Amino acid sequence: MNRRSIMGLGAAAALSPLAARAQAPAWPNGPGRIVVPFAAGGPTDIPARLLADEMSKFLPARLVVENRTGSGVVVGTDMVAKAAKDGQTVLYTTVAHAYLPGIFERLPFDPVADFTPAAFIGQIPMILLVNKDFPARTLPELLALMRANPGKYDYASSGNGGAVHLGTELLLHMAGRLQVNHISFRGSSAAMPEVLSGRIPMIFDVAAGALPYIQRGDLRALAISTRTRMPYAPDIPTVIEGGIPDFECYTWHMAMAPAGTPMPVVQQINAAFNRALALPNVQERLSQLTMNVITDSTPESASRFLAAEMAKWTPVIRAAGIRPS
Repeated sequence: MNRRSIMGLGAAAALSPLAARAQAPAWPNGPGRIVVPFAAGGPTDIPARLLADEMSKFLPARLVVENRTGSGVVVGTDMVAKAAKDGQTVLYTTVAHAYLPGIFERLPFDPVADFTPAAFIGQIPMILLVNKDFPARTLPELLALMRANPGKYDYASSGNGGAVHLGTELLLHMAGRLQVNHISFRGSSAAMPEVLSGRIPMIFDVAAGALPYIQRGDLRALAISTRTRMPYAPDIPTVIEGGIPDFECYTWHMAMAPAGTPMPVVQQINAAFNRALALPNVQERLSQLTMNVITDSTPESASRFLAAEMAKWTPVIRAAGIRPS
């Protein structure tokens, strides 16, 4: 074999990955579906539909959102785990996915091995609220009351094993495993009347739901779960400022493909989500939902984030003894 032939083979080998990517079929190559394991019209469904509509404008085929609820997020998540590995079915999920290994002893899928994270969408903070007549006016004062009176106080949540429940348990865990009673409701809208009346003194709700009560003066905000203060709530100190170092807690949104989906397809899914998330109208709408939008995630960065979240939440769930309701 002469020198020219050897150089030609080397060039072909170097170009083959680029050629393979260039020849990958456009995603989606038929009607694609985004499976949301939550009810239609809820805080997860709304961003998913917004992104599906915007992506459909520049993709070769339309994306349809399909709501599959049941056993928390298990039914919808299982559906995607068992879907064809072609990228045509994408899971749009939340921090609830990171809770699964801690809450469930057995699942019909593996939350890690059966999925490939494709795009990290964004994070939604949480705000600690108390009844406006409650004696604690700051987070340190609240923690002092709870430490001095173990088991005396209650907190409300929007459901067993959900973000509001787990966020509060993380706060209590990091504050020294404080003993506070959990009272579960079917959604924040059912819990709020109890906090407003003072029958239950506190709730650690998602920021989008909490802000109207703060703005009307109905409830008092003690802390926000972000690492730094937020522009839409500059007067609310962080939990870190309140004396719990390194505390950070969100509900978050992520797109995932079934494991085994070809990486060029996963990268196309990632690029489509990032492109939609960079649109000004999308950023404006998601900011109204208090989401900190991520426009430059990669499948690798999404995978690292998910692994860190599972490592954070599983010990908290097991320490609190949280089981499926």
